[in-house]
Amino acid sequence: MSGLFSHVTVGARDYAAATRFYDAVLLPLGLERRTDEPEIGWACWHRPGDPAEFYVCRPFDGAAATPGNGSMTAFFAPDRMAVDAAHAAGLAAGGRDEGAPGLRPHYSTGYYGAYLRDPDGNKLCVVHRIIDAA
Repeated sequence: MSGLFSHVTVGARDYAAATRFYDAVLLPLGLERRTDEPEIGWACWHRPGDPAEFYVCRPFDGAAATPGNGSMTAFFAPDRMAVDAAHAAGLAAGGRDEGAPGLRPHYSTGYYGAYLRDPDGNKLCVVHRIIDAA
């Protein structure tokens, strides 16, 4: 097993808008949609060979989906170009900018990231970082 998480789930009010957004953002990061069940409002993306999964769904309790205050999902990108591509694709697919792609040396030396909100207001980060050997 690799990774820190089994899965992460965010709620969606508009399933079609959410899946369109995440298809656009996650493709440059090497993730593909594994599950698509629009009749129940459930989709899953993963990186082949990695057990971690990312889900979008309508809430099971039937209430409206709302973004978590203070929560954010961050996705690794293979390089800086993928960060740029994912951010641009997310904006084109209905997302809102929360921080343009760029270096963030106040986080760590090799941190290059971008921030977005999906159509439901969930915050996400796309990041390529070089882990300091020290």
